[in-house]
Amino acid sequence: MAIVVANKEISPGVFKLSVQGRFTGKIGQFYMLRAGERYPLLSRPISIFDLEEDRLDFLIQVAGEGTTRLSELKPGDRLTLDGPFGNGFPSLVGRIAFVGGGIGIAPFYYALREAPQADVYLGFSREPYMVEEFRTLARGNVTVDVGGSILEKVDFRAYDTVIACGPHPMLYAVQRKQEEIGGQAKVYVSLENRMACGIGACLVCSLKCRDGRKKACADGPVFLADEVVFA
Repeated sequence: MAIVVANKEISPGVFKLSVQGRFTGKIGQFYMLRAGERYPLLSRPISIFDLEEDRLDFLIQVAGEGTTRLSELKPGDRLTLDGPFGNGFPSLVGRIAFVGGGIGIAPFYYALREAPQADVYLGFSREPYMVEEFRTLARGNVTVDVGGSILEKVDFRAYDTVIACGPHPMLYAVQRKQEEIGGQAKVYVSLENRMACGIGACLVCSLKCRDGRKKACADGPVFLADEVVFA
């Protein structure tokens, strides 16, 4: 259990939830969150947005019953929280690009604490959010697109490592772009699959890869883009 210290709506349907306590976590990892002891039954996987000595922050987009209840939490409320889970991001070396679509921007803020020199690409279908916070933390370029395709602004050939997080159609487009242009960059995708346990026991987040089925929670959520079978 954890204690909520803040829960602010930063954009329509998007909340920044902060809990108090001492937590651990690598960049790209996630926690399983639930806003009640009995209901909803299943926790929701939420990426680490930021981690400080006595505080853990998440970005939450309301998409159903579980995330609605998380958005309704008030300071002082208790939250069921387990983690961290997942393999996290690979070693960040060379020229780096972080590419986030919508709520997929979340893991890159914490990643900037480790790699502030990275270029950041933030794509939104409607109102952008947290852009100034990213610009304050980043030493590289921060590029924003609203209503279009953020991938059109990213030249994979300019980087050694590209990491993308967002909805599956966007990540599929990342894979296709890598195949089309080639280049030396290692391109990774961080998947937003539905999950139930976070440890690979329930198989809810099973996905097809080129070398067989894998679990997004235990084997991922970060995979090489050319490893995943999207179509």
